[in-house]
Amino acid sequence: MPERRVVITGMGVISPIGLNKEEFWSSLLAGCSGIKEIDRFPTDNFPTKIAAQVKDFQIVDYVSRRDARRMDLFVQFACAAARIAVEDAALTINDENRTRTGVWIASGIGGIGTLESQHHAFMKKGVNGISPFFIPMMIPNMAAGQVSIMLGAMGPNGCTVTACASASHSIGEAFQAIRDNKADVMITGGAEASITPLGIGGFCAMKALSTANDDPSRACKPFDRKRDGFVMGEGAGVLVLEEMEHALERGATIHAELIGYGSSADACHMVQPDPDGKGAALAFRNALAQAGLEPQDIDYINAHGTGTTLNDQIETAVVKEVFASHSNNLPISSTKWAHGHMLGAAGAVELIATVMALIHDTIPPTMNLNDPDPLCDLDYVPNQPRQQALKVAISDSLGFGGHNAALIVRKLG
Repeated sequence: MPERRVVITGMGVISPIGLNKEEFWSSLLAGCSGIKEIDRFPTDNFPTKIAAQVKDFQIVDYVSRRDARRMDLFVQFACAAARIAVEDAALTINDENRTRTGVWIASGIGGIGTLESQHHAFMKKGVNGISPFFIPMMIPNMAAGQVSIMLGAMGPNGCTVTACASASHSIGEAFQAIRDNKADVMITGGAEASITPLGIGGFCAMKALSTANDDPSRACKPFDRKRDGFVMGEGAGVLVLEEMEHALERGATIHAELIGYGSSADACHMVQPDPDGKGAALAFRNALAQAGLEPQDIDYINAHGTGTTLNDQIETAVVKEVFASHSNNLPISSTKWAHGHMLGAAGAVELIATVMALIHDTIPPTMNLNDPDPLCDLDYVPNQPRQQALKVAISDSLGFGGHNAALIVRKLG
């Protein structure tokens, strides 16, 4: 039996720099940052006062007001991005295909905003103050659950929770479901809404966040010597994956083909990447092996590129290890300077940026890279987008717990 090929036919983005893929992409190329002062809660006692918040989002544009009241913000983001992606794919889900259409949407943290508000209600009123919707609003799998309810998709349904690699792993698992003939269509990605007092406070306590509060748009500086931590983002990215013949038969527009997925563990530390990068390198190699490619076949890497000291240095070392001499000619960029670190949504939004790069033969820039770290000495496409013919690209994600994922996409034609 011939191998089932998987293509991307729809993409939906809800982000701090745009509420669809076109706005998102235009903002990246224009160097527009969504990082600003937090206006959702007082930050007087917080060392970090900045984040990349989603603006001008109206959930009632995507679901009913009644349904929205029963969703945490991360689920609202997921439902909106999924509806946009399905519309982009011109996909109709009906009785004929619903059992072969699945949903696999991640969240790294889940409904932390709901958790905080319900804890407050509990402390004020006791057990009688807790909403009956507290648990189903909070649990991370509810993005996938609510999207399947909204769309009527009855195929494989789940949520892979691997911190900052959650979306990439979920996309990889959805890809495998189609390859293994468990589904013909998978709606997949990630969503996160952790810009809350406890969310920001927790990462402040780890000293993981940038404190460059005086200049928010320049706070996230991947690969720069002066980087001082990541900036929290929020939103969702959802893609429609489809078996190629299924897509061709219905006349779908194919944005790219997903051809490789690699997953691995550092088996090293709770939050710090393996200093030797062995786990991340293994994820890259596993993805290349599944795609049947050599390192020199890759034209562009969309890096995890958080703007933290260890991540950027180790990711650079991993690229050198895996791609050897080709690493000197391989353009790499991180887009977190614009949308922040979207945690469990990051891998999906960054894969969409990678696919857009293939479509437009344009590499998005790494902004705020003015004083490169000597240990980060590769081609990071600093401060300006670059026109370049692209055929194959890879996006990687590295999560707390040592979870690593890499996804390879190819332009058709």
